[in-house]
Amino acid sequence: MRKIVLFFPLLMMLVLGGVFYLQLGKDAQYMPSALVGKAVPDFSLLSLQDDRVVTKHDLPSGPYLLNFWGTWCPACHVEHPFLMELAASGVTVVGVDYKDQKAQAEQWLQEKGNPYALVLMDEMGFLGVDLGVTGAPETFVVSRDGIVQYRHQGVINAQNWPEIRGYMK
Repeated sequence: MRKIVLFFPLLMMLVLGGVFYLQLGKDAQYMPSALVGKAVPDFSLLSLQDDRVVTKHDLPSGPYLLNFWGTWCPACHVEHPFLMELAASGVTVVGVDYKDQKAQAEQWLQEKGNPYALVLMDEMGFLGVDLGVTGAPETFVVSRDGIVQYRHQGVINAQNWPEIRGYMK
């Protein structure tokens, strides 16, 4: 029995080594979304533009991007000019100001421009939790029938836009 106990650490190292080996070559940035293929969850948030209560029934009827951003997010500063280009080219983008202050968000959009057809205030992060947001920027492609088609973590730019655009049905 004592000899078996002595081999236990070796056995654990072999098991962990096997697990680590199986993870080699996988994309460490990719995190699947449990909501892909499902409807946008129900929510009630205030609109940044006019302080009215917005629900999922007020979202656009065509395909759109649901973009989580914040003034506190350095990557969101990088992404913003490309979102402006997308909006100018006719892509509908709904912004979710994530865990942010209203005055700062208003100032950001006034200074940088507003690419969003609608801006929702998710100050407490409830919609973000329901969608499984891990940080900003994070963008979901939503189809015309309100189904999440794709989740993109990180900055949207000219290099990854062709793949993301392919999910807009």
